Amino acid sequence: MTDGQGVPLGALVTAGQAHESKSFEALMDTVKIGRRRRPEAVAGDKGYSYLRIRTWLAERGIKAVIPARSNQRAVKLDRAMYRRRNVVERCIGWLKECRRIATRYEKLATHYLAMVKLAMIQRCLRVLDPSNRA
Repeated sequence: MTDGQGVPLGALVTAGQAHESKSFEALMDTVKIGRRRRPEAVAGDKGYSYLRIRTWLAERGIKAVIPARSNQRAVKLDRAMYRRRNVVERCIGWLKECRRIATRYEKLATHYLAMVKLAMIQRCLRVLDPSNRA
């Protein structure tokens, strides 16, 4: 999960065969932003278009910027906000450029998550201080 500027906020490791939408709520609970615990809006691809996720977001007053799947009724989508989802994709792409993350040298999920978090810290430092490229 990232914010609107591409700063990674949270990560969660699941089994390879598990769908991302199954761990949506758990991932959202890993992030705390200052005194606020929830963002104003959440953007996701069609893979997150489930009634369970939309209900969870609505109960917390979070706007869902998720297009409907082809087998669902069309929902109103804020196209301008949805276009900003590429920030998340770029952040994930950057994290995958880290060789240790892309190859997954660690066998244990806890060790792999630790490496992902270290890469996230490095990304945060680069985004927040662009003059420091170390």
